[in-house]
Amino acid sequence: MDDMFLSPTKRLVPMLLVSLGLVLGACSNSASNQEGNNKTGNSKNSIEIAFRDFGSGSVGLKEWLNAVKEEFEQQHSDVSVRFVPIQASEGDFFAKLALMVKNEQTAPDIVTEDTFMINSDAAAGNIDPLDKYIEQWDDWKNFNDRVKQGVTAVDGKVYGIPYSTDTRGLWYNVNIFRKAGLPVPWNPKSWDDVLEAAKTIKEKVPGVVPFWANSGKATGEATSMQTFEMLLYGTEDTLYNFDTKKWIVKSQGFLDSLEFIHQIYSNDLGPELSQVLTGKAGDIVQTELMPKEKVGIVLNGNWVPGVWREGGPSPWPEGTEVYKLTAMPTQHGQDPGFTSMSGGWALSIPSKADNKDLAWEFIKLATSEKYNKLYVLKQGDLTPRLDVAEDPEVLNAPGSVTKEAASFIKFTHFRPGVDKYPAVSTAIQAAVEAVATGSLSPKEAMEQYAREVTRVVGKENVEVRK
Repeated sequence: MDDMFLSPTKRLVPMLLVSLGLVLGACSNSASNQEGNNKTGNSKNSIEIAFRDFGSGSVGLKEWLNAVKEEFEQQHSDVSVRFVPIQASEGDFFAKLALMVKNEQTAPDIVTEDTFMINSDAAAGNIDPLDKYIEQWDDWKNFNDRVKQGVTAVDGKVYGIPYSTDTRGLWYNVNIFRKAGLPVPWNPKSWDDVLEAAKTIKEKVPGVVPFWANSGKATGEATSMQTFEMLLYGTEDTLYNFDTKKWIVKSQGFLDSLEFIHQIYSNDLGPELSQVLTGKAGDIVQTELMPKEKVGIVLNGNWVPGVWREGGPSPWPEGTEVYKLTAMPTQHGQDPGFTSMSGGWALSIPSKADNKDLAWEFIKLATSEKYNKLYVLKQGDLTPRLDVAEDPEVLNAPGSVTKEAASFIKFTHFRPGVDKYPAVSTAIQAAVEAVATGSLSPKEAMEQYAREVTRVVGKENVEVRK
């Protein structure tokens, strides 16, 4: 491993290592403690940046960070930047990061923060508000206001600077569709259209997976947000009632969303469970099944072509000619006709970081127009910046679906920005996996979800929608 990448287990003091082992098991990046029990970031001329290393999907992220590091160290000749990649499933990443930031000896100076964690981490005191910096930062006006909402906590303060956002839709293989006698271009108007297309593929094009959607606990938020909430927010129901400030634990839309998943798996329209219930499911579909044209329809995000770009983990120049992105319809085609979910990532400063001012200087550079443009070109995410969003090089990048994906923003939805969401999301994942495996019926899975969420948030904070 390059010496600028510092394994998190090298940095943990002995007692924290014991805790980490008891709670999470040994870290996959175990290494000697030669670099010491003392946090390298204790030096005023060093900053550390912790991020989730999630395999092939992190290639562009690392290229971006390395480029920013190079210029930052040129600008600050007495400062060194160290990366702390955390190789873990989504749930383990958040747990490990929480342990790191709570301890003064291990807290990095910057963390990559999934925006759905902003509220819970802010409420826990794990990250600092950045308002004192933003007030003196003229560049903040160049960020999309809707994306800014995702990094603003319920206290009205900003806890991260976004470097990406996204939308989700349906990828479909034009060759498989033509073999199946399905229309190209494809613009489904309801869930029934999607299910009928999947059934037709199963019948007419054997040997391919008709429909893919992340469906297991191991894929974390990609299951709860990217699959379940893409369905739920296409019904008349939502997860949370902002008027009553209560979680909706039972609703027809919730049940219908689980029923859709049941239809996929009970009719053999989905992938093998061994493929989709693993934490590597994202890699399997993006780097294996799609390039081999072994899947007809994939419920996924705009970032997929980033994996196929030249120099990426699975180069496939013609990928966006073979797979096209179309909008996910609402359940019955009701207004506005389509739905999407958006999230993204931000750079935040832990409350126990040593070098907060230096960390802020790095964040400003990393999220500048120059480097955000580099990031979105390398990674394939949508930009949170207004100027980069209009850049012709970004809009017309080979293999890009930026125009199509950005058009989904007008009907997109965001996860509830309340601090209990991560725990609720875990309950969603369990319900989806139970239905996918057939261990629970959709109604039983909804009952299980209702019990778990009620336990987590309290009876007074839930409601049932008739």
